[in-house]
Amino acid sequence: MSERKSTFETLDVWKKGRELRNKISKLTKSFPSEEKYRLTDQMIRASRSVTANIAEGYGRYHYQENIQFCRQARGSLYELIDHLYVALDEEYIDNNDFNNYKSDINEVIRILNGYIKFLETKKRDK
Repeated sequence: MSERKSTFETLDVWKKGRELRNKISKLTKSFPSEEKYRLTDQMIRASRSVTANIAEGYGRYHYQENIQFCRQARGSLYELIDHLYVALDEEYIDNNDFNNYKSDINEVIRILNGYIKFLETKKRDK
């Protein structure tokens, strides 16, 4: 009988972050080519940072370090919101797209905040 092992890939927050990362990647493909090394690159890096930091924090095995990496991921999510404003202001996306992507980001923030609270509780109760 095989034992199911928990990994960062089983975390809902990582899964939602991955979905968001893929959506951002697809979105940026529609941006003008002059944005390739500017806004496109920044948005892709920020979206990749979310899942990378969640994964790295998970691998640290210490609650406080995991929490810190999750906070870094949260910062990248807020950075993505700012980049969406740039895309809106530059008219690369419309208000409807902006609101949909911002809603997706806020959902990941909500789940991430819950995960951080869970980790803080585990740390305190240790």
